Amino acid sequence: MASLGVGLHLIRKRGAGRSSAVERRNLLTVCRFSVKTLLDRSCFETIDDSSAEFINFVSVLEHILSHRLKGQTTWFGYESPRSFWDYIKAACGKVPHNCIRSIESMENVRSSRAKGRAWIRVVLMEKRLSEYISSALRDFKTTRRFYEDGAIMLGEEAGLLADTLIGLNTIDFSFCLKGEGVDGSCPAVIDYTPYLKFTQSADSISSDEEEMRTMGSSGSESSTPDKMATAASIFTEQSNLVSKCKRFEQKYRMALEQKGYLEELVRLREAQLSEAVSHNKALQQSLADTHLSHTLEKEQLEYIILELQDQLTVLKNNDLRSRQELTAHLTNQWPSPVALDANAVALDTLLYRKSTGQWEDFQSLEQLSADMSLSQTSLEPSHTLSLEARPTGTQWPHQGKEETPSLRGLCGSLTSVASYKSLASLKSSECLASPATEVSSPGVTPS
Repeated sequence: MASLGVGLHLIRKRGAGRSSAVERRNLLTVCRFSVKTLLDRSCFETIDDSSAEFINFVSVLEHILSHRLKGQTTWFGYESPRSFWDYIKAACGKVPHNCIRSIESMENVRSSRAKGRAWIRVVLMEKRLSEYISSALRDFKTTRRFYEDGAIMLGEEAGLLADTLIGLNTIDFSFCLKGEGVDGSCPAVIDYTPYLKFTQSADSISSDEEEMRTMGSSGSESSTPDKMATAASIFTEQSNLVSKCKRFEQKYRMALEQKGYLEELVRLREAQLSEAVSHNKALQQSLADTHLSHTLEKEQLEYIILELQDQLTVLKNNDLRSRQELTAHLTNQWPSPVALDANAVALDTLLYRKSTGQWEDFQSLEQLSADMSLSQTSLEPSHTLSLEARPTGTQWPHQGKEETPSLRGLCGSLTSVASYKSLASLKSSECLASPATEVSSPGVTPS
């Protein structure tokens, strides 16, 4: 009895293992088929929630992510069913720029299954479904914690699943996250009928012909051999024509699909080319505008530099002219040294005459000016030379006046400011008020 129980247990275990392997193989095969049908359909129309191929693919993907998923243990030790969204939320949290937080904050999506379906649609529109699955598979501890033994996510087929889903990145999906597609109340059901197409081979056709011949020979004993041969040949020709038509139809469909795919690809490349050409034209126009603006700015700056140089030249010339005028003005303000010496000697002569009592009674200031001019004339170099040229024995006539010593020694005794004043200052009676008035010159002392 014990051996019988062990045998039954082994049989059940083998049966469970076989059923699990068959289930994994079926799901992965149907997933590949659904991805291929999606790629084929995307060449002709946009994939959205109403597409039958997309609905079937989402159902297959939900079954794969939920295959042998562990339940959630409660406080009382019971296991409640769990959705694959809990696993995605825990395993894909480290994906850069993930959409998990935005899915959690959606108001119209409340249940865990609805959030999982919304996540599938969002990552398909972002073209990152394969990236999320690969990132979840790399977190083996979290995957082991959520799935039981024999699950697809724990097997080697999971890596092939991630590679299969890369092809979906070439499709532009368009979904509405507020529609009925994200409703979590309806379970996902896979439709296997699009993938269960039976095609009769050539061997089976020949076997059917033989069966028909056998049935015809056995059922029509009274018929002639010629009629039997004619019927057989007609049936053979019809079968051959049918098989040829099927082959041609299959080739035509394949060629039509390839033609549609290539046309769509050419259309896409033409749109990209036109966009690139327009962008290139815009860049060239902006470059030309920038070059023109820089040229105008350069010309303006050159004009400003030339104008500033002209202004600088004018200012330098004005400065030089002002310096020359100032120098000439300062030079003209002071008399020459010869005139200063002549005025000083004439003034000393008058002072000396007053001190010796030989002051003459000048009738007016004009006579005084004339006498001073004579004194100055006597001190000019030409007059001095004429005096030196006289003979030695020539005597100067005396008009009742005693001789006075030479006045050349008095030139260096004039140190006051009053001795440097002109004749106009003498007319102001500062020095010559009257013959009886004492001439006061604090800085002059007669020698």
